[in-house]
Amino acid sequence: MSILLFTALLVVACSSPPPTIEQGPGAELTFDGLHKVDNARFAEAWADPDIDYTVYNKILPEKAFFEFRAVKKSSTTGLQRTSSSQTEYWIDDKDKQRLIAEVTAIFSEELGKSTRFTIATEPGPDVLIIRGGLHDIVSLVPPEMTGRGEIYLRSVGEATLILEAVDSMSGETIFRAMERRSAERLGGSGAPGTMMVSNTVTTWAEVRRLARRWATTLREGLDSIPRS
Repeated sequence: MSILLFTALLVVACSSPPPTIEQGPGAELTFDGLHKVDNARFAEAWADPDIDYTVYNKILPEKAFFEFRAVKKSSTTGLQRTSSSQTEYWIDDKDKQRLIAEVTAIFSEELGKSTRFTIATEPGPDVLIIRGGLHDIVSLVPPEMTGRGEIYLRSVGEATLILEAVDSMSGETIFRAMERRSAERLGGSGAPGTMMVSNTVTTWAEVRRLARRWATTLREGLDSIPRS
């Protein structure tokens, strides 16, 4: 039933309007016919209104993809970089691999906590393929400056998350969500944007915080799908 609406990714707070799939001639559609979901938990979401999501009880996670923004490596010194207008910074291969490993581990851990779905090893009529990844990953952290004191930033980086749910037998995409977000610390009132010291520890802590938020949203939503 379309009213069940893949609550896996659409669940919102009780005080928020319920998610609804746009219908009728004025509905906003994707290139592959998915309908826009209003009041979704992710910034943007689209779903197939004719799918009965309760037939699925297993998920088959695919290997995630990671796309980094092409930023030229600067040959200037840390002092020169910091005093310039540069706002985006090159990520070396070691840090790219660490980010991939950290995000992959967090998503795997959260999906393993699901109380609604078990992990499948092959496609089947009750198996939902979960695929996704991060696009346009960019670092906002300048190189460390020895002797220049601490660096304070509101955000250490940005990325666009794209998630898709695919029927494992037909290969049809039945749900898609997308959201661009910064890895930034929350203030005492819960509002983002608090200035924070930028160093290796805080940078990776904020990256993991963002990955955990996305992964938890996915897992809690999956668990919200009724069983029958």
